[in-house]
Order: sequence, then structure tokens, then C-alpha cells
Amino acid sequence: MHITFTPSAQAALKPYLADGSRQIKLLYDTEGCGCVVSGVPALQMIETGGPDEALGNGDPFSFWYEPRFEVFFEPKLRVDFDESRHAFSLKSDGQIYTNNLRLLKS
Repeated sequence: MHITFTPSAQAALKPYLADGSRQIKLLYDTEGCGCVVSGVPALQMIETGGPDEALGNGDPFSFWYEPRFEVFFEPKLRVDFDESRHAFSLKSDGQIYTNNLRLLKS
């Protein structure tokens, strides 16, 4: 899995990554959804990946994710940030996953 972060997304994420103590995780949140297929993607700031997580290649940021949820995403993704809406989005060449990608900071 590979994520390209657009220049606007890079600018929005850099303050959270500046001190080097946190990393990005592509979270597939299934809590309260009732079914794993109904999960919602989000970005989460974490200190380090866990034992069930893999490090994905990103441009320019690497990111953690849970391989069991990789099936719900295309191999090449793009994270963008719309400054006018203060909102991240997750897209691929084939679809828009969400135009309101949450950033979980804790």
C-alpha cells in the first residue's frame, strides 16, 4: 500500500510530526459500525506501530496500517487537504473514499 500526501496535506500534517515523537496511521475504524465492511477510514497520530500493524510506503511520510484491512483500499492512495473546509480527503484514481477524513490527534 502506498499513500501520496499532497503539498496541502503535508503542510497540514507537519505541525503534528515536527518533533518526531508521532507518526501517521491509516486507521480503518469499525467500532460501532456493526460490520467490518462498513468501516470508516481516518488518520491517527500514534507514537509507534503495534504488533499487528505494518509500515506502509508514503510520499513523503511513511504510515502505519493494519494489513487485515488492506483489502478495503486500492494499492495507491492520495491524501489531500482542503484549506477552505479544513478537511482531509482520501482518494485513489478509481474512487473517493471520503472527503471528510478525520485526523485523530491523541
